[in-house]
Amino acid sequence: MSSIVAKRVTGRIDGEFVVFMIGMRINAWWKVHKWLPVARAMPRMLDELRANRDLGYLGAEMWPGRTFILVQYWRSMEQLLAYAKNRDSAHLPAWRAFNKSVGTSGDVGIWHETYRVRAGDYESIYVNMPRFGLGKVGELLDVAPGRRDGARDRLAEATASGG
Repeated sequence: MSSIVAKRVTGRIDGEFVVFMIGMRINAWWKVHKWLPVARAMPRMLDELRANRDLGYLGAEMWPGRTFILVQYWRSMEQLLAYAKNRDSAHLPAWRAFNKSVGTSGDVGIWHETYRVRAGDYESIYVNMPRFGLGKVGELLDVAPGRRDGARDRLAEATASGG
Protein backbone atom coordinates (compact mmCIF):
# COMPACT_ATOMS: atom_id res chain seq x y z
CA MET A 1 0.00 0.00 0.00
CA SER A 2 1.19 3.52 -0.72
CA SER A 3 2.31 5.52 2.24
CA ILE A 4 0.00 8.25 3.47
CA VAL A 5 1.18 11.84 3.21
CA ALA A 6 -0.17 13.00 6.57
CA LYS A 7 -0.52 16.70 5.82
CA ARG A 8 -2.15 19.09 3.37
CA VAL A 9 -0.47 19.18 -0.03
CA THR A 10 -1.26 20.29 -3.56
CA GLY A 11 -0.19 18.84 -6.89
CA ARG A 12 1.52 20.87 -9.60
CA ILE A 13 2.68 20.13 -13.13
CA ASP A 14 4.81 22.67 -14.97
CA GLY A 15 3.18 24.07 -18.08
CA GLU A 16 0.25 22.73 -20.01
CA PHE A 17 -0.88 19.10 -19.68
CA VAL A 18 -3.83 16.90 -20.66
CA VAL A 19 -6.36 15.03 -18.55
CA PHE A 20 -7.84 12.11 -20.47
CA MET A 21 -10.77 10.31 -18.87
CA ILE A 22 -11.71 7.00 -20.44
CA GLY A 23 -13.96 4.18 -19.39
CA MET A 24 -16.14 1.23 -20.13
CA ARG A 25 -19.66 0.42 -18.98
CA ILE A 26 -20.93 -3.15 -18.81
CA ASN A 27 -24.50 -2.96 -20.13
CA ALA A 28 -25.09 -6.72 -20.49
CA TRP A 29 -23.16 -8.33 -17.61
CA TRP A 30 -24.10 -11.85 -18.72
CA LYS A 31 -22.30 -11.32 -22.07
CA VAL A 32 -18.84 -11.83 -20.59
CA HIS A 33 -17.49 -12.72 -24.05
CA LYS A 34 -18.29 -9.13 -25.11
CA TRP A 35 -17.04 -7.05 -22.18
CA LEU A 36 -14.09 -9.11 -20.90
CA PRO A 37 -11.93 -8.52 -24.01
CA VAL A 38 -12.65 -4.79 -23.73
CA ALA A 39 -11.67 -4.82 -20.03
CA ARG A 40 -8.45 -6.71 -20.82
CA ALA A 41 -7.37 -4.29 -23.54
CA MET A 42 -6.68 -1.31 -21.25
CA PRO A 43 -4.03 -2.99 -19.05
CA ARG A 44 -2.06 -3.88 -22.21
CA MET A 45 -2.15 -0.24 -23.32
CA LEU A 46 -1.14 0.99 -19.86
CA ASP A 47 1.79 -1.44 -19.77
CA GLU A 48 2.89 -0.17 -23.18
CA LEU A 49 2.61 3.46 -22.05
CA ARG A 50 4.50 2.87 -18.79
CA ALA A 51 7.30 1.16 -20.73
CA ASN A 52 7.56 4.05 -23.22
CA ARG A 53 7.44 7.28 -21.19
CA ASP A 54 8.65 9.26 -24.20
CA LEU A 55 5.11 8.86 -25.65
CA GLY A 56 3.95 11.56 -23.21
CA TYR A 57 1.95 9.46 -20.75
CA LEU A 58 2.49 10.68 -17.17
CA GLY A 59 0.32 8.31 -15.12
CA ALA A 60 -3.23 7.35 -14.22
CA GLU A 61 -5.78 6.48 -11.55
CA MET A 62 -8.43 3.76 -12.09
CA TRP A 63 -11.73 2.83 -10.48
CA PRO A 64 -13.39 -0.49 -11.38
CA GLY A 65 -17.07 -1.28 -11.23
CA ARG A 66 -19.96 -1.64 -13.66
CA THR A 67 -18.59 1.57 -15.14
CA PHE A 68 -14.79 1.50 -15.19
CA ILE A 69 -13.20 4.94 -14.96
CA LEU A 70 -9.58 5.66 -15.80
CA VAL A 71 -8.15 9.16 -15.45
CA GLN A 72 -4.90 9.57 -17.36
CA TYR A 73 -2.45 12.46 -17.38
CA TRP A 74 -0.50 13.30 -20.53
CA ARG A 75 2.24 15.83 -21.24
CA SER A 76 0.49 17.15 -24.37
CA MET A 77 -2.57 16.80 -26.58
CA GLU A 78 -0.31 16.10 -29.54
CA GLN A 79 1.28 13.13 -27.79
CA LEU A 80 -2.08 11.67 -26.74
CA LEU A 81 -3.46 11.96 -30.28
CA ALA A 82 -0.26 10.53 -31.78
CA TYR A 83 -0.55 7.48 -29.51
CA ALA A 84 -4.21 6.98 -30.41
CA LYS A 85 -3.40 6.97 -34.15
CA ASN A 86 -0.11 5.05 -33.98
CA ARG A 87 -0.47 1.87 -36.06
CA ASP A 88 2.23 0.19 -33.97
CA SER A 89 0.55 0.83 -30.59
CA ALA A 90 -1.83 -1.44 -28.68
CA HIS A 91 -4.65 1.10 -29.06
CA LEU A 92 -5.64 0.67 -32.72
CA PRO A 93 -5.97 -3.15 -32.62
CA ALA A 94 -8.09 -2.84 -29.45
CA TRP A 95 -10.29 -0.19 -31.08
CA ARG A 96 -10.76 -2.33 -34.21
CA ALA A 97 -11.58 -5.40 -32.10
CA PHE A 98 -14.19 -3.44 -30.15
CA ASN A 99 -15.84 -2.19 -33.32
CA LYS A 100 -15.89 -5.69 -34.82
CA SER A 101 -17.07 -7.53 -31.71
CA VAL A 102 -19.33 -4.98 -30.00
CA GLY A 103 -19.87 -2.08 -32.38
CA THR A 104 -23.18 -0.39 -31.58
CA SER A 105 -24.88 -3.51 -30.16
CA GLY A 106 -25.41 -1.82 -26.80
CA ASP A 107 -23.72 -4.64 -24.87
CA VAL A 108 -20.67 -2.64 -23.80
CA GLY A 109 -20.34 1.11 -23.64
CA ILE A 110 -17.08 2.99 -23.95
CA TRP A 111 -16.47 6.69 -23.47
CA HIS A 112 -13.75 9.25 -23.14
CA GLU A 113 -13.36 12.94 -22.41
CA THR A 114 -10.22 14.96 -23.06
CA TYR A 115 -9.23 18.22 -21.37
CA ARG A 116 -6.28 20.46 -22.17
CA VAL A 117 -5.23 22.13 -18.92
CA ARG A 118 -3.22 25.34 -18.95
CA ALA A 119 -1.13 26.74 -16.11
CA GLY A 120 -3.31 28.56 -13.61
CA ASP A 121 -6.51 26.82 -14.75
CA TYR A 122 -6.48 24.07 -12.13
CA GLU A 123 -5.88 23.50 -8.46
CA SER A 124 -5.83 20.48 -6.18
CA ILE A 125 -5.75 19.58 -2.52
CA TYR A 126 -4.87 16.30 -0.84
CA VAL A 127 -5.14 15.70 2.90
CA ASN A 128 -4.00 12.44 4.48
CA MET A 129 -3.76 10.76 1.07
CA PRO A 130 -1.06 8.74 -0.63
CA ARG A 131 0.43 10.39 -3.71
CA PHE A 132 -2.56 10.59 -6.02
CA GLY A 133 -3.64 12.21 -9.30
CA LEU A 134 -1.70 15.37 -10.07
CA GLY A 135 0.25 14.84 -6.86
CA LYS A 136 1.49 11.51 -8.19
CA VAL A 137 2.33 12.50 -11.76
CA GLY A 138 3.62 15.96 -10.88
CA GLU A 139 5.17 17.68 -7.89
CA LEU A 140 3.71 17.75 -4.37
CA LEU A 141 3.86 21.12 -2.62
CA ASP A 142 3.06 21.83 1.02
CA VAL A 143 -0.07 23.76 1.93
CA ALA A 144 0.02 25.91 5.05
CA PRO A 145 -1.91 28.89 6.42
CA GLY A 146 -1.08 31.80 4.17
CA ARG A 147 0.71 29.55 1.63
CA ARG A 148 -1.50 27.77 -0.94
CA ASP A 149 -4.16 27.60 1.79
CA GLY A 150 -7.23 28.16 -0.35
CA ALA A 151 -8.19 27.24 -3.89
CA ARG A 152 -7.94 30.89 -4.96
CA ASP A 153 -4.37 31.05 -3.55
CA ARG A 154 -3.32 27.87 -5.37
CA LEU A 155 -4.81 29.14 -8.64
CA ALA A 156 -3.07 32.51 -8.33
CA GLU A 157 0.29 30.93 -7.52
CA ALA A 158 0.03 28.50 -10.45
CA THR A 159 -0.78 31.37 -12.80
CA ALA A 160 2.19 33.41 -11.56
CA SER A 161 4.64 30.51 -11.79
CA GLY A 162 3.43 29.20 -15.15
CA GLY A 163 2.63 25.80 -13.72
